[in-house]
Amino acid sequence: MVVTGLGVVMKFGLLVIALLLLIPSAVLWVECFAALLPNRRVEQRSKARPTIAVLVPAHNEALGIAPVLKQLLAQLTPTDRLIVIADNCSDDTATIARSVGATVIERQDSERRGKGYALDYGLQFLAAAPPDVVIVVDADCLVQTGTLDRIAEAAFMSGRPTQAVYLMEQPAQPRPKDAVSALAFLVKNWVRPQGFHTFGFPGILTGTGMAFPWSVIRSVSLASGNIVEDMQLSMDLAIAGYPTLFCPETKVIGLLPQQEQAAKSQRTRWEHGHLQTIRSQVPTLLKAAIQQRRLDLLAIALDLSIPPLSLLVMLWVAFTALIGLAGLLTGFWLPTGILLLAGLMIFTAVLAAWLKFGRTNLPASTLLAAPFYILWKIPLYFAYLIKPQTRWVRTSRDPADLSKP
Repeated sequence: MVVTGLGVVMKFGLLVIALLLLIPSAVLWVECFAALLPNRRVEQRSKARPTIAVLVPAHNEALGIAPVLKQLLAQLTPTDRLIVIADNCSDDTATIARSVGATVIERQDSERRGKGYALDYGLQFLAAAPPDVVIVVDADCLVQTGTLDRIAEAAFMSGRPTQAVYLMEQPAQPRPKDAVSALAFLVKNWVRPQGFHTFGFPGILTGTGMAFPWSVIRSVSLASGNIVEDMQLSMDLAIAGYPTLFCPETKVIGLLPQQEQAAKSQRTRWEHGHLQTIRSQVPTLLKAAIQQRRLDLLAIALDLSIPPLSLLVMLWVAFTALIGLAGLLTGFWLPTGILLLAGLMIFTAVLAAWLKFGRTNLPASTLLAAPFYILWKIPLYFAYLIKPQTRWVRTSRDPADLSKP
């Protein structure tokens, strides 16, 4: 009787594991295939252009900030402002920014470091004469012409934070894993939000190319050293009634690091922060969705529950092998069947995303290099289990020419 009871418990446990992996796989599949549908356009035009203030937090960005600022200034009107927050800088960032034509405010605080603190400092500076819309752009990102106007107007008309499409380009001398990283970024920041946008669901802020109505951005506190402050801000604003609006007809481009150590540092910060946010915010969102009876919060929780793509594949491979072995021993094949379905969903979702959005710039060999990219990231996830990164660390920049369109 005891043996039989243990067998039932084990089968139930295997089934639960399989279903837990099926949920994010299914959400990923729905998002990617919904992105293939015709774009959901909601045209809202304001009678007068909102006033804009662009905040550019910058920590030792002398290497490449000039072309970024020039491209931003070309999209602004005389009533707009471009504010560079030279945060704990020890180089010529402030001097270069002023020479280009930006307003520069300097901040020195060795204890409170990070993008959140820098942005809070910028907002305090703007408070004396606030704009209609605040836009946040990272100091290493190029903003496509027309993007500032689009996201500013969308934020102004909707009264909600608005996110532009944020993608990564490969470095000057790309390695196979750089192409896979660019594809993973494309799936996360363009394809999946596009799919949710098709259903009318909100998106998630991704750190740059973000527009906020002044009243909304001042309703929350940004002063923190959170390593993924954008994701946390998304959750806080969504629960407060300001879910993020995704604006697909836009583009902001960053550059993947050329240096191996810089790439590792960047991915560690992003993905450790992502996993910490999943652990802390998914339960919070689910609770708020029930209390407020809001379907959009449930949708955000489901979207957020998808781990980084390489980790999702890694977990699927490991558990499919283990549960398949258990199936051989017990003859209970339902969990294995569920996991095979989950694997098919992951593969077809990524393939569909690449065919529709990525094959112009990313060759088919990108998909073949995916296993090596996943192997490269295994130590990163083990590090999360042992000692997750919790402090903000700036990614080293490459001496790259960011002036290309």
